[in-house]
Amino acid sequence: MVIDCEDTDQLATFYEQLLGMVRVQQDGDGWISIGDAPDRPAIAFQRVDPYVAPEWPGHLHPAQAHVDVRVEDLDLAEEQVLKLGAVSMNFGGRNHRVYLDPQKHPFCLVAW
Repeated sequence: MVIDCEDTDQLATFYEQLLGMVRVQQDGDGWISIGDAPDRPAIAFQRVDPYVAPEWPGHLHPAQAHVDVRVEDLDLAEEQVLKLGAVSMNFGGRNHRVYLDPQKHPFCLVAW
């Protein structure tokens, strides 16, 4: 999975902390990959200019894809992602909640 963004370092750091991953690749052209081990990339971030953030909900600039993060405790996980810089969309239900990462990509915390 590759996520377009304006600031690859900011977004890679956010997802490293959110997912407990490590930085496995970085180049000078705005490309960073993270994964669960140094030899296993899972998510990459590429700088694009101009960057246009998705809008959720909405279809003018659709999200196109989003990450679901499974957690044990939604309340505790919400507290942690807000400290990392996420923004709550105040949307969801008993088993999921929707947030925006620091560059406005939607993602969900889910518990089941």
